[in-house]
Amino acid sequence: MMIYRFLSGDDDSAFCHKVTKALSDGWLLYGAPHYVFDAATGKMRCGQAVTKDVEDQPYDPDKKLVDYV
Repeated sequence: MMIYRFLSGDDDSAFCHKVTKALSDGWLLYGAPHYVFDAATGKMRCGQAVTKDVEDQPYDPDKKLVDYV
């Protein structure tokens, strides 16, 4: 089964660390990153989709995606 997450945050080093952590945990980049200006905060926001193949685990909507191994 393939699971999907969309990571988002301010365009800063914390966001880059969030994506790097996901990659180190076995997630793969899915598509291009997205950038948008948040007029309410005056900041750039970014997002990156990631996917991960997990085997022998049924999908459970109550389970956190980061808990799939």
